[in-house]
Amino acid sequence: MKMKKFLSIIAGLFLCGTLQAQIHEIGVFLGGSNYIGDVGKTTYIAPNEPAFGILYKWNRSPRHSWRISYTQSTITADDLDSEEPGRSLRGYHFENSIKELSLALEFNFFDFNLHTLDHKITPYVTSGINILRYDDLYIEAGETKENEGKNSIAIPMILGIKSNISKRLVLAAEIGARYTFTDNLDGSNPKEERFSTLRFGNLNNNDWYVFSGITLTYTFGEKPCYCAE
Repeated sequence: MKMKKFLSIIAGLFLCGTLQAQIHEIGVFLGGSNYIGDVGKTTYIAPNEPAFGILYKWNRSPRHSWRISYTQSTITADDLDSEEPGRSLRGYHFENSIKELSLALEFNFFDFNLHTLDHKITPYVTSGINILRYDDLYIEAGETKENEGKNSIAIPMILGIKSNISKRLVLAAEIGARYTFTDNLDGSNPKEERFSTLRFGNLNNNDWYVFSGITLTYTFGEKPCYCAE
């Protein structure tokens, strides 16, 4: 009986801690995007097009949460903006539409318990998997042309810092690079054989894109606890 009581107390404390840690956030992302690949500048963080999205977080504990988001943007690049002489002379440019759905795990460096009223701030990192929709491009005689829409996968690597600015609102600033499983966001490496003569650049490196901006989320959800007083 003593062992049963002890196990019941342990289970109750664990359940209490888990339930208290569960809270939800829903909000928006606003910022900019830039691309890194075979056309244009090679600067890693240089947003040149607006980006926006929505996100939901399920905070499983003060240190980690599951995060679902949808973000979209246009990515553009122009060789004339590059400092590399070869690209400047080539003069290619492109525009592509990016739509991503992401499932990720967010880890806080410090405890971020939203059930307390005191002011909190923490850096965080996020990674997971994205489903990416983009236009399949090719460049012919200097003109960028669309073939058809394609799906791919991307791995997000996000670094940010966040703080609760009121009882219900959390503001964050973040920079998130996405490593994609395609090398044709820019039209440099169309897969169809009929376009094989149009391929250019480093065909062994896949493309990247970056979203930089802020998120504003509204927190909700009760903190039930079945622990004895």
